[in-house]
Amino acid sequence: MRLALCVTKIMAEKLICQNRKAWHEYFIEDRFEAGMVLLGTEVKSLREGKASLGDSYAKIKEGEIFLVDAHINPYGHANRFNHDPLRPRKLLLHKNEIRRLIGKVQEKGLTLIPLRLYFSDGKAKVELGLAKGKKLYDKRETLKRKAVERDMERGRKGFDGDR
Repeated sequence: MRLALCVTKIMAEKLICQNRKAWHEYFIEDRFEAGMVLLGTEVKSLREGKASLGDSYAKIKEGEIFLVDAHINPYGHANRFNHDPLRPRKLLLHKNEIRRLIGKVQEKGLTLIPLRLYFSDGKAKVELGLAKGKKLYDKRETLKRKAVERDMERGRKGFDGDR
């Protein structure tokens, strides 16, 4: 019974887009799930998978959190009342989560970065990461470590590159 519950939970999530660049540019310390306040045409566009989190970030303003610079393409079948693709979108979190995030962002110099955008049980959600920026040498070190791990994995599988 427990396995069936886990499978339905996984099936209930539909990934719209990911921010792969965030894992390269930042150290992700903690992750949060937040709902989004959207217009009807934005939801229809997201169902088509037309969104990008490229240069987006979350901004705290007057005790509320907004997603800034997340691009949701205008819906193709809409009329002149279509939405602005880059408008700031309000994120829905519990008040105590917002207070904790405000404290961490102001205290440690961390930032909020969206990691992925998805539908969970028919509702649009965004996964936010509490992130700290990487320096150039950190990025190089991460790439070297990944290359070494990839080579070790190939060695374990018995892959011979000199065929």
